[in-house]
Amino acid sequence: MAAEFQSLEANLRQSFRVLAQGRPRADVAELEGVSIASLGAAFQMFNAAFLNERVETREALEARIATAQGLFTARRMAWSFWICEDWLSRPARRVLLRSCEQFGLRAVAEMPGMAAESIREPVAARTRSLVRPRATLPLSDVRLANTPATMADFRAIGSVCFHVPPVWFAEVFDDAMPSRPFICWVGYVDSRPVATAATVVSHGVIGLYNVATMPDERGKGYAEAITRHAIGMASRQSGLQRVILQSTALGERLYKRLGFREVSRLVVFNSATRIY
Repeated sequence: MAAEFQSLEANLRQSFRVLAQGRPRADVAELEGVSIASLGAAFQMFNAAFLNERVETREALEARIATAQGLFTARRMAWSFWICEDWLSRPARRVLLRSCEQFGLRAVAEMPGMAAESIREPVAARTRSLVRPRATLPLSDVRLANTPATMADFRAIGSVCFHVPPVWFAEVFDDAMPSRPFICWVGYVDSRPVATAATVVSHGVIGLYNVATMPDERGKGYAEAITRHAIGMASRQSGLQRVILQSTALGERLYKRLGFREVSRLVVFNSATRIY
């Protein structure tokens, strides 16, 4: 039986492969001990390498880093290494930061990988005599981002919330997105775009990605509402209930309330001196 973290990590890798589909500069390859899923984008976080098997020693870890670095150096491309700690033995974990630094990689993010067997039902919000599910209240509309206008809204929110230059975010989430199985949603209040979420179904799970709420609209339940909508639609279409994600610090409390628990940790390394 596969370890619990493996479906999470495999879905993450698949999400990058999906984003790479049809791009002229993309690289998708399985090398010795390393998976490559690169968009060939200006935003180096989407030119990605991943471990794809267990690493026992420092020497084995550094051999895998060298393999990935060789490909991206040949492409003259900044890149990132997304490492799920459960692939690493304890000795390899202890030297991870030092080994990556020797190859010019610096740690830029550490995230809990979380999973839920199913999403908890909404807590009823009681206001006097009225009882309504909390998640049905905030958003007036949730639209599939399958037109240039809705994709533009998806990109605008993501660029602000993830602190990425708009031109870089537009390269990753381009107008060809509706042709890829990376399903994007935008939540609206009175026709104003306020929140996003996306899903990728693979390896027996629903992967939740790009959950974001405009900074001045936070604390109003929009993230929970669009998360429930995106997961519910993916579940109805796939028949799956299990959901995985990589959480930011901002979202962790919400995800725990929805029934997620930590099953692994991911560390992201970047070859550039700045993320952007």
